Amino acid sequence: MTFLEKLYLYFQYPFVIYAMIAGTMIALCSSLLGVTLVLRRFSFIGDSLSHTAFGCLCVATVLKITTPVYFVLPLTVIAAVIILCGGKNSKVKGDANLAMVSAGSLAVGYLLMNLFAPPSNLSADVCSTLFGSTLILTLKKSEVILSVVLSISVVLFFILNYNRIFALTFDQEFAFACGTKTRLYNFLTASFTAVIIVLAMNLVGSLLISALIIFPSVTSLQLFKSFKSVTVASCIFSVTAAVFGITAAVIFGTPVGPTVVASNIIFFLCCKTVSIVKNKLQLKFKEN
Repeated sequence: MTFLEKLYLYFQYPFVIYAMIAGTMIALCSSLLGVTLVLRRFSFIGDSLSHTAFGCLCVATVLKITTPVYFVLPLTVIAAVIILCGGKNSKVKGDANLAMVSAGSLAVGYLLMNLFAPPSNLSADVCSTLFGSTLILTLKKSEVILSVVLSISVVLFFILNYNRIFALTFDQEFAFACGTKTRLYNFLTASFTAVIIVLAMNLVGSLLISALIIFPSVTSLQLFKSFKSVTVASCIFSVTAAVFGITAAVIFGTPVGPTVVASNIIFFLCCKTVSIVKNKLQLKFKEN
């Protein structure tokens, strides 16, 4: 059987199509929000919230909730708002706050699963949740629809508020002076970030979500300078890496999450190489 025949055969199965639809939509939204998070140096908020979502998922497992996303999603959104809005008046600020939430959620979640819900394949379940080995291939139709609806809402939010997000990304004080409700849009950005993180747990797992947010943005920054071009390129890189990663994982039987992240790494290395060569050629041209 040739590679194309094998690829055609696998894409006859609904679970592969579901994984591709959900994966591309999640990758698209992650790259959109990732640009503003990277430029505002908020990249690790995604990491902290992903660990919070893991802790909530463990609680949902202990409570034997059949559809955990409806339990995990609102709690993660609340955590995002607390991290964003509670940092100014709290004695614990900045990266210390993020580190406490991140490590604490992971530890408490795993402890609860060991104490109250110890299934025979606990290690396999935790590994799948942390690294996204097969979760994206077990999505139900209702979960795919939920992912698409939420992803579309994130895309619409970004498009309709592009100018405000642009202003908030580079100068919040200027945006506030121009009449932008900075607190409201920070709240909405945090909420949508939490939504994408919960959805992305199915694609790359809770430990690798930051890679899905950071890599496409950093990759596009190697080649482009304007905010719009960086955003568009980030979306293209992210969706392409997701398609390649999911396809390779299905064909070769590798874990989906790490394969998608590895695809992003390859894109980054290629763009970094192009950027270095381009800079050297420009320098040489100026010298001549």
